[in-house]
Amino acid sequence: MKKVFTILCVLGTAYPYYYIFKFIETNDWKWSTSLFFEQINQNYAMSILNADLTIAATSFLIFLVYRLRLKAISKNQFTKYLVSLFMVGFSLALPLYLYDNYENKN
Repeated sequence: MKKVFTILCVLGTAYPYYYIFKFIETNDWKWSTSLFFEQINQNYAMSILNADLTIAATSFLIFLVYRLRLKAISKNQFTKYLVSLFMVGFSLALPLYLYDNYENKN
């Protein structure tokens, strides 16, 4: 399973950054926050995905805070997951957490 989580971490980083690159390329190599948020909520289908990921990432963040308060994870681990969540996204943060906390029961 650790190999699967490693692959998911790589894909969870590569895919979002690929599409950020394509967004910037399409907009003459300029970043526009207003255009980004305009396009991300362009239709109901995108709004569904946006809402789903927002709730999932928020739930994960609350879970991390809970685990930190229980001292089930260290401050360094919390920081690692927090940075991965906000610098890349939930697509990296969750597989990274699962990788770090996977225990082979065989």
